[in-house]
Amino acid sequence: MIAFDNVAYSYGGGELLSDVSLSLAPGSFHFLTGPSGSGKSTLLKLCYAELLPTAGQISIFDRDARGLSRDDVARVRRRIGVVHQDCQFLDHLPVATNVTLPLAVTRRETSAEDLKDLLAWVGLSHLAGAMPPELSGGERQRAAVARAVIMSPDVLLADEPTGNLDWEMSVRLLTLLVELNRMGKTIVIATHDMNLIRTAKSQVAARVLRIKDRRVQLAGADL
Repeated sequence: MIAFDNVAYSYGGGELLSDVSLSLAPGSFHFLTGPSGSGKSTLLKLCYAELLPTAGQISIFDRDARGLSRDDVARVRRRIGVVHQDCQFLDHLPVATNVTLPLAVTRRETSAEDLKDLLAWVGLSHLAGAMPPELSGGERQRAAVARAVIMSPDVLLADEPTGNLDWEMSVRLLTLLVELNRMGKTIVIATHDMNLIRTAKSQVAARVLRIKDRRVQLAGADL
């Protein structure tokens, strides 16, 4: 689905990522770890063509990322959901409307019943009419997951989704992501939380990728 072939990315005159080769297969579950500033967010942005490599090739759904037109990028992003650590919402619109915004942008619709089911799945049925400033950190992240999956993407990328959450809420969010994987979605979670990774590995066949010295390595058992 998404493949890196000897990819490098330079930023501010220095190389942040070097010689990255990896493949995100359909239905796979990956954790991406590494110290702050190592390039985790950058690698995720390369996955959905927010950034383009300065060397090497990235294939997204069998298309060379460099050859994608603006319309092509828009089509690709309909198949890739993204959950940011600092998830942003339109504060003057209720949660349910914020969740459905990706549909409005693409002029698609969903039934009231499907939206109700989605909000129930993330545990936000009672907050459908609430405004984003009224939500807790965990509620915001679950709303972000709902918004990311409403287009039924093939891939979900989550950038430090539990960074600002307590452990109980982190596990709850992880459970949602594991459930998505069991539905056949490819999941990539960038995190520095080793406890979260250990917890996930007891539930799902997760592959752990570590960024070290600008390269992506397959982590061993020393987590």
